[in-house]
Amino acid sequence: MSGAGAPVPEEDLAGLLELVREDLVRSPGTVDVPRIVRVLRRQGRVLGAAATLDLTTRIRDHVDGLGALQELVAPGVTDLLVNDDGTVWVDDADGLHPTAHRLRPGQARDLAVRLATVGGRRLDDAMPWADAHLPSGIRFHAVLPPLSPGGTILSLRLPAARHLGLQDLEQLGALGPDARATLLAIIIARVPFLVTGGTGTGKSTLLAAMLGQVPATERIVVVEDVLELSVDHPHVVHLQSRHANSEGAGTVDLTALVRQSLRMRPDRIVLGECRGGELRELLQALNTGHEGGCGTVHANAAADVPARLEALGALGGLDRAALASQVASALEVVVHLGRRRGVRTLEEIALLRRGGDGLLEAVTALRVHEGHLQEGPAAEELALRLSTRRRAITPSSRAAGASAAELAAADGSGALRAEHRRSA
Repeated sequence: MSGAGAPVPEEDLAGLLELVREDLVRSPGTVDVPRIVRVLRRQGRVLGAAATLDLTTRIRDHVDGLGALQELVAPGVTDLLVNDDGTVWVDDADGLHPTAHRLRPGQARDLAVRLATVGGRRLDDAMPWADAHLPSGIRFHAVLPPLSPGGTILSLRLPAARHLGLQDLEQLGALGPDARATLLAIIIARVPFLVTGGTGTGKSTLLAAMLGQVPATERIVVVEDVLELSVDHPHVVHLQSRHANSEGAGTVDLTALVRQSLRMRPDRIVLGECRGGELRELLQALNTGHEGGCGTVHANAAADVPARLEALGALGGLDRAALASQVASALEVVVHLGRRRGVRTLEEIALLRRGGDGLLEAVTALRVHEGHLQEGPAAEELALRLSTRRRAITPSSRAAGASAAELAAADGSGALRAEHRRSA
């Protein structure tokens, strides 16, 4: 019998986990103190109250949570990464950095397989990778050997602890007050746009914050490969793609979901991330009266967005000329994000248009410099588009219940341009 106050050593935890899992099979339910006490008694062990509570928490983390990684979950942490050598890295306000944690090969694999199962995905030697959305909101990705020769690789994207609005992002230093007013004007004017940037620059966070400013009576349909966008809005519906089952059947891709979204009476269609041929369906949707649509695209700079769209369009059967024609009438604005010294920030707002050669180009309208917006070559055109669209949609916006402050922000596009000049 263990001492009543002695905590269970780490080497004994694996055996207890197996016993708890067997008990869960016999008696499904939650991992709580009575269950742990019952399992301990079968072993002839007794622990004190504090040690029992601690053991219950540790086992619950392994059964329902992230196991040894659970204690790394903290405010500000956005990513937990386990490398093939078992080292664990954290991405937070200080950027990406290593931790003192290290997972054994078997420990990392067991965690990956369990989390894949929780997310409804298969992960084994026959299917050595998985991408899933866990019930806790965590985005999960794992790769097993032999695809990762050194060992299991785990990537976990943690959801934000709370919904961040544009004002919250301003307080965090991601954008300034003039930039926030411009982004609000883009939303109210129903300008179709793309949020772009590299991995981990906060594309989904900014997109969700902007969508949170959509008038409450508009219906937003979000299409994603893996559920990630969490929008603080009263009328949002989500469509998520489905991977093939163990027999290779049952796939439902983003292209099919974008088509389905058109039949759902959307006011705004949102493609969480443009990755392939589904871009063609989105462009066709935006060209058939569905204004205000948006999405995200990976790109290193706003100037690189046309090349990225051309590559994605080619996957959907669009050549460069056809893509330029489609984009020119379907998408208007690029909101580009970057990351500097660990801080995710707005870097540039650009316009998408056809150049002299008829091909697509992105021209800077506003660029952030030392926290202020400076005008670029397309600043006048951006102000004109916002003003023109605002005049076209203001009556319907009032009918849809847009607030006076929202309409004032959209109406202030000319004033914004003047403010940009003063900042420059």
